[in-house]
Amino acid sequence: MRSLTRAISASALALVLVTAFPPASAHATTSVPERPARPTISHQRVLAVPGTVNARDFGGYSTYDGKSTRWRVLYRSETLSALSPDGVTALGNLGLSKVIDLRTPTEIQYDGADRLPAGVAADPHSVDDTGLYLFMRQVIGSKDSAYQEAQLGDGKAEERMRRLYQGFVTDPANRAALGAAIRDVAEATGPMLFHCSAGKDRTGVLADTILRAVGVPAATAESDYLLSNDLRAPSDKALRDQLKAAGYMHDPDLLIPLQEVRSDYLAAFRDLAVHNYGSFGSFLTSGLGLDATTLLRLRSRLVS
Repeated sequence: MRSLTRAISASALALVLVTAFPPASAHATTSVPERPARPTISHQRVLAVPGTVNARDFGGYSTYDGKSTRWRVLYRSETLSALSPDGVTALGNLGLSKVIDLRTPTEIQYDGADRLPAGVAADPHSVDDTGLYLFMRQVIGSKDSAYQEAQLGDGKAEERMRRLYQGFVTDPANRAALGAAIRDVAEATGPMLFHCSAGKDRTGVLADTILRAVGVPAATAESDYLLSNDLRAPSDKALRDQLKAAGYMHDPDLLIPLQEVRSDYLAAFRDLAVHNYGSFGSFLTSGLGLDATTLLRLRSRLVS
């Protein structure tokens, strides 16, 4: 009986991997690397939720087998702690059953808990930010331009971001949290939303993993990840301008590598996952602890 169960599980997992990932020919190398095409910024994708700039729907992405991700099933955003009453109402109109918060307890302490509509469950799955949140507060709060340059200049900010993304792979607690979040999405009975602080790094990695797990091409998933730059650019610049005007930073552009998402940051996560586990599929199962049933359920929920 156990051997039969293992055989069924293996067959189910094979089905997931065949459906979710392209045939070998799709990986053929060319002289020109594949570049992600930016998705259209539409009212359908970007949510009008006052108090957010990076809230959006996962729907409308094509998969390798000619299907597409469903609209109004899964959403992503930045923190919901700054929502106005109108924002809470707009969030309520999404019919959410649960909100997954990837922030650390320290972030929640400083920024506040999510402001959620009545009846929406809050589900914390803390993913370590390697101290990035406190680091930014400390560097900015120093008001010391020489210190800020020493901490963020000469590629140091970029390197810190790459280490952050690698930590999503190497830290067992982070893998457990990401795996638990994906199981929640797979087992949900209604629409869900997940977020971190800015809705770009931890949220971006989780979104990338989910999209690729259900068969969305890696380049398309990367384009969804990079969309954060377009949506966050005005508010990020406004913050830099405010910091300079208030005398906190002489050169606030030092923050740009920390504010942006970049392809090489995502590659740091993707490449290490494959290096440590042999393939993306093995990272899903061995790294994140997702079994065949969960992966099949995830695809069934998100793809039609």
